Amino acid sequence: MTPGSTSGAPGVIVVTGVGRYLGAHVAARLAADPRIERVIGVDAPEPGAEFTDLLDRVERIRVDAGSLGGILADLDVDAVVHLALVSAPDQQHGGRSAMKDQNVIGTMQLLAACQRAPRLRKLVVRSSTAAYGVSFRDPAVFTEETEPREVPRGGFGRDILDVEGYVRGFRRRRPDVTATVLRFAPFIGSTADTTLTRYFSQPLVPTVFGRDPRLQFLHFDDALEVLHRSIVEDHPGTYNVAGPGVLSLSQAIRRAGRVGVPVLEPGLSGAAALARSLGFGGYGLDQVDLFVHGRVVDTTRLEQEYGFTPRSTAAAFDDFIRAHHGGVVVTRSQLAAAEQLVLDGIRQVRSAIRERS
Repeated sequence: MTPGSTSGAPGVIVVTGVGRYLGAHVAARLAADPRIERVIGVDAPEPGAEFTDLLDRVERIRVDAGSLGGILADLDVDAVVHLALVSAPDQQHGGRSAMKDQNVIGTMQLLAACQRAPRLRKLVVRSSTAAYGVSFRDPAVFTEETEPREVPRGGFGRDILDVEGYVRGFRRRRPDVTATVLRFAPFIGSTADTTLTRYFSQPLVPTVFGRDPRLQFLHFDDALEVLHRSIVEDHPGTYNVAGPGVLSLSQAIRRAGRVGVPVLEPGLSGAAALARSLGFGGYGLDQVDLFVHGRVVDTTRLEQEYGFTPRSTAAAFDDFIRAHHGGVVVTRSQLAAAEQLVLDGIRQVRSAIRERS
């Protein structure tokens, strides 16, 4: 299939997860495309006030993705874009159990509904490079065919493996549907507000003593472009989606104008807990393992199939820096807690050096 091949944009599209930033922007962009007749946004919570104007041309149904049932068939849906995945547990809304229900059970139920939708001819599913896991035995670069050497420790990575497994089953049952799986690298950019951007927004950034992992990022605008093309064009298969090139963690911290604080690997979990208490967002084992091992993927298949190359990892990160420069205000209590983190890290490193000598 040549880059940009198309069999005509679908008429009726359902987008799940429109109550969140990614889903709302994808739905709005599709609704603005004159080739598309109708965009229906699906999510259990009502989209926030910040999305009201953005979604003015999107029809909305307040139901979770797993409860669509026969609605897809009743609506004569041509395409489904499944974005309603949760990347980190929210302790205020059910924690890890609720996260797994939404990611795994919700996807399974959605695909069952898709199977019963006779007009459906296209399915696009958000996935993640977390599907590859992380370990000391990993290759330097992952291709789409690379199998994880170890099952991911984090809940999101394990959920992604289950989600992709269900999509493979759907492909066998509905070979007439063009199914696209997009393994996104972590989002970053001027408008992104994610666990990763909050990590680099801290004045003192915890790192792992003796480790400097290689990282890849994806600019949020490029993610929107790839998702849009996946709908209006035909691109069956699984694709890594990331900005070319890499940044080491130490390079990223310096570019952000922050100070890295080395701690021993078990201590990073404690540092993440401290960051949560300071209001910088939550980190799970998926994020901790990424900051220990790093992850780099090959994007040749995406570039050849889509005829599109996202902006580089460095360019995406620099856009984030320009937008967030000077945007972090540290209170006295936060500064005291950060200073304690530095002292604890120094003690851990000195203790490790003494034990090794």
